[in-house]
Amino acid sequence: MASLEQVDQKVVFGLDIGTRSVVGTVGYMTDGQFNVIAQAVEKHETRAMLDGQIHDIGKVGSTIRVVKEKLEQQTDIHLTDVCIAAAGRVLRTVRTTYEYEYPESHDITDEDIYNLDSAAVEQAYSEFIKKNTSDLKFYLVGYSVMHYYLDGYQIANLEGHNAGKVSVELIATFLPDDCVDGLYKACERADLKVANLTLEPIAAMMVAIPDRFRMLNLALVDVGAGTSDICVTDDGSITAYGMLPIAGDDITEIIAQHCLVDFNQADEIKIAASHSDRVEYIDIMGLRKSITAEEIAGIIKPQVDMMAKKAAEEIKKLNGDRSVSAVFVVGGGGCVPGYTETIAKEMDIPEERVALRGEEVMKNITFLNNDGIDRDSLLVTPLGICISYYEEANNFIFVSFNGVQTKIYDNGKLQIVDAAMQAAFPNEDLFPKRGEELRYLVNGKERASRGEPGEAAVISLNGKPADIHSKIRANDIIEVVPSTAGDPGKAVIENIPEFKTKFNVNVNGKNVEASKFATVNGEPQTGLYSIKPGDEVKILDYNTAAQIAALMDIEINEDTVIIVNNERGDSSTPVYENFKVEFKEGEEAIMDYYMDFPDADEVAVGQANEESYETSDSGVKILDDGRIDYDEDYDDYSTSESAEHIKNILAHDLHIMVNNEPVTLHGKSDYIFVDIFDTIDFDLTKPNGRSIVTTLNGKTPDYMQSIHEGDKIEVYWK
Repeated sequence: MASLEQVDQKVVFGLDIGTRSVVGTVGYMTDGQFNVIAQAVEKHETRAMLDGQIHDIGKVGSTIRVVKEKLEQQTDIHLTDVCIAAAGRVLRTVRTTYEYEYPESHDITDEDIYNLDSAAVEQAYSEFIKKNTSDLKFYLVGYSVMHYYLDGYQIANLEGHNAGKVSVELIATFLPDDCVDGLYKACERADLKVANLTLEPIAAMMVAIPDRFRMLNLALVDVGAGTSDICVTDDGSITAYGMLPIAGDDITEIIAQHCLVDFNQADEIKIAASHSDRVEYIDIMGLRKSITAEEIAGIIKPQVDMMAKKAAEEIKKLNGDRSVSAVFVVGGGGCVPGYTETIAKEMDIPEERVALRGEEVMKNITFLNNDGIDRDSLLVTPLGICISYYEEANNFIFVSFNGVQTKIYDNGKLQIVDAAMQAAFPNEDLFPKRGEELRYLVNGKERASRGEPGEAAVISLNGKPADIHSKIRANDIIEVVPSTAGDPGKAVIENIPEFKTKFNVNVNGKNVEASKFATVNGEPQTGLYSIKPGDEVKILDYNTAAQIAALMDIEINEDTVIIVNNERGDSSTPVYENFKVEFKEGEEAIMDYYMDFPDADEVAVGQANEESYETSDSGVKILDDGRIDYDEDYDDYSTSESAEHIKNILAHDLHIMVNNEPVTLHGKSDYIFVDIFDTIDFDLTKPNGRSIVTTLNGKTPDYMQSIHEGDKIEVYWK
């Protein structure tokens, strides 16, 4: 903007390129006061613009040149740079909420907040692309954060807080490429370079609703010739944008039809009626006619009411289906009688809360030349375009991103991450990626081990190391090598919490701590086993006798006698919590075992003989290998009596686990499930729930099912 400077003042040239006319303003800012040096207005000779969209670039460029030359004559300044605004008609907005949960409690930094915002904007862009049915390319031109949330609660500022889950709700704004190019090319036809591009709703907001009022829930309606642009504020920020393709030109067309005049003359009649009670005109038949302002108001009332109703409906829609506290109206189309009153009625708010904004919002604006300048609502947007240069400094620039020329909307705060987003560079390729998660089962429940983080993207800016937050300017060269994924998740059995727990066992008279026993996919594995995806790991509550021997450095050979809870066992015999295990060696150990624990069958036979149950008489036979057999031909009564007697002699203790507690059953040679109720404290006659749940080694048993040494049982009310 150096060429616009005069007497060391920075001079700005703003253009409001509207559907019916182009308004030019030249001025400068000092101490928060904007000083207007000159203004000029020129109407389009033809309808070169419709609904805020340029249809004839050449003709619009010619109108801009006329305005430029008028201002140069008034100011004696050669104008080369200009500030412009894009109409709300082409604006597209997306409102989205993005949530992120940290793996563990985390202190939020500024970088975390920026990453959260960036992810939300990228999500908004993805949502927009899915809904966009046109072939137009859109640019992100800004976003407004509406709310931050910390663990589900709304909060003003996340920075410094400790959180597990954060989220942001924001509104992102996009402009189509053809709209931007049309505005730029029209300015180039007038030998002007665009120094700043803002949005018409934002420009109007700059003047009509100062920052200090944006904590309130307000709406701004800029009623131009082709469109009615709407902006809603709440909680200190702009929360929504909207546009209606109905405005002043629709009213003008009704007047043209009624008065039988061309469009331009109808527009003059509309403007004149706002200043006088009667307007004279000549219709297309050459007849001189006159019409009163009251008659014009009656003719256009249905259209005005419809416009106001649609504006009220759009405001409510943008504001979450509820009315705002007040509505400010700017632009020439909003000056027609009845417009503000109808909006108030439709919004169900007092009429005084819907008002035209004009001179009362221009207290910080000085007109150095007051000749013929009316401080009304028509000036709000043109002045806002100039002021936005000092507050926003927005424009489109070009950068090279990985060798591709990329066009970006410059909001004065551009960083490499913004260029990456515009170049459609995947967001996940900027940040370190974790390796693939390892998923497996432990005792039937799913477990996961997270992968390791990889390396962040390698970024250079103009050949020098940079990061995603490095600021960028026009013609910068950006190179980004995508981030990498880390190693996949890993897990070993010894790190599983259930495996780490110990249990006590008495081994050869000494109490020792033993580790749990693990199987993977049904096969025994040590604690050093590396778990693979999909593995089914089971952590058992026991060790085998062989594992207990290994723990105690006891070597088991063919001469080793293994005794578990006073009964002969082997290497695979399970050993549970508080079990007693003995390992004895040699023939003497074997003899000691048989002396201490004689074979039950021999005891039975011996006692049977001692009690005069002769083998030949009782039906009991001792075979050569020491087993007992019963004579099938022997008298039934005497056989069953003898067998029952021997069965009683064979009675032994059974050690099981019931509800994770060791239980010993006594007095039987064979045990079934229902026998446990004789021992445990569980009253079946006093229900403590709807039904009894029983499990035997994890499965549902039959009450008559046999149970064995080391079985694990659960019994409880449900």
